[in-house]
Amino acid sequence: MTSPLIRHALRRAALLPALAAVAAVTPATAAPGAHAASGPGASPGPALSITVRPAPTGLTDARKKEIAMEIVSSAENSSLDWKAQYAYIEDIDDGRGYTGGIIGFCSGTGDMLGLVEGYTRRRPGNALAGYLPALRKVNGTDSHRGLGPGFVKAWRHAAADPVFRRAQDTERDRVYFGPAVARAEADGLRALGQFVYYDAMVMHGPGADPVSFGGIRGTAMRKARTPAQGGDEVTYLNAFLDARKAAMKTEEAHADTSRVDTAQRVFLRNGNLDLDPPLRWKVYGDAYEIS
Repeated sequence: MTSPLIRHALRRAALLPALAAVAAVTPATAAPGAHAASGPGASPGPALSITVRPAPTGLTDARKKEIAMEIVSSAENSSLDWKAQYAYIEDIDDGRGYTGGIIGFCSGTGDMLGLVEGYTRRRPGNALAGYLPALRKVNGTDSHRGLGPGFVKAWRHAAADPVFRRAQDTERDRVYFGPAVARAEADGLRALGQFVYYDAMVMHGPGADPVSFGGIRGTAMRKARTPAQGGDEVTYLNAFLDARKAAMKTEEAHADTSRVDTAQRVFLRNGNLDLDPPLRWKVYGDAYEIS
């Protein structure tokens, strides 16, 4: 989806030839007390100057998307190298079973099941295909039944397969990144707001209950209007982060709210609504920088 700011920039760019033509034939306005020159040999007035600044880019821009992946990875994996996380898998004792891959697909929440199903459609007979019945049974629980060390080994083996890595990228974009950015654009949010939505959707899921993304957004909208509704962007994002922080505190595994307090809130206080580098933040006390 093309954001209103980008569409406006395209229309403005389309007008430049016409504006240039007007500038070539329209005399400049004389300064107070001056007389416009006229007649043969008169010096022309100052040229009309037009400055067109590029429209801000959102997370659909490749570089901004890379920045988003790195910031999420700093919180999920304590590293900016998100591409090294395809093989990651462990139970982090958050009640969601196994957590694995580039954005923490979970065996207890359905997204890991969807990932392995998608991978198996592309690569039948892969190392994880035999675990699909077990993944279906443990979905919605924190159980490892039918999975265990064999599943962990198979996951790490599959991570060497480019098809599995592409499947992780596809599922991330389909379930989390794409919907988050589309919703943020519809709400009139720029790159930072799009990232705030994406990170919340990764952690809390895209549901509508009070501690899922939809519920958090609903709470924020009862406190402040979105820019699309005529509200102030900073005010609305502060309301969203307040609601997000409250949702995080309902779970012991997410009680550390530094990914909001010392990361996203820092960017917001700095007025960096376009998420432009340099970026400096902390998560769980560790410092990170994108220069």
